[in-house]
Amino acid sequence: MSKSSNSPTRPSYIAFSVVSQGEGKDPYWCRIGAVWPHADREGFDVVLNALPIDGRVVCRRPKDREEA
Repeated sequence: MSKSSNSPTRPSYIAFSVVSQGEGKDPYWCRIGAVWPHADREGFDVVLNALPIDGRVVCRRPKDREEA
């Protein structure tokens, strides 16, 4: 994923599209990008490599396995 040159190396959040799999099934979480804080901590760069079908983006703190 690309990011601004003045952003931290690791993203503070991972962006996902969450797709319903139907009644009784767990939703499918598809990683579509990442979020980096601005140096002044007043905003974020959101870098998306795909767009969700329904327009909903969920941002979660990365887990160790997602940072790789």
